[in-house]
Amino acid sequence: MLARLAGLHPATLTGVLDRLEHAGWITRERDPADRRGVLVRMERGRGAEVLRLYLVDSGMNSALDEICAGYADTELALLAGFLRRAAEAGRAAAARLSDG
Repeated sequence: MLARLAGLHPATLTGVLDRLEHAGWITRERDPADRRGVLVRMERGRGAEVLRLYLVDSGMNSALDEICAGYADTELALLAGFLRRAAEAGRAAAARLSDG
């Protein structure tokens, strides 16, 4: 299911998960509810590191600050509302796909 949701071939996702597990980012374990399934979990304590890598080390935080500075508060509120609604539509579409 994860491969389908990510839009990847299952073998490709297996390779990605192998690398993430080897690097200590995730763990995999059998799903007790479905022995054919595997649960993927982020390693405890790595969440702050992920945020630091993405937001700080990559420069994304600074870039977003610069982008947001070009908008008025009312424009930012409009954009935030759009993004919330778009994210919810995406979650609903993914849920429909996983149910079918």
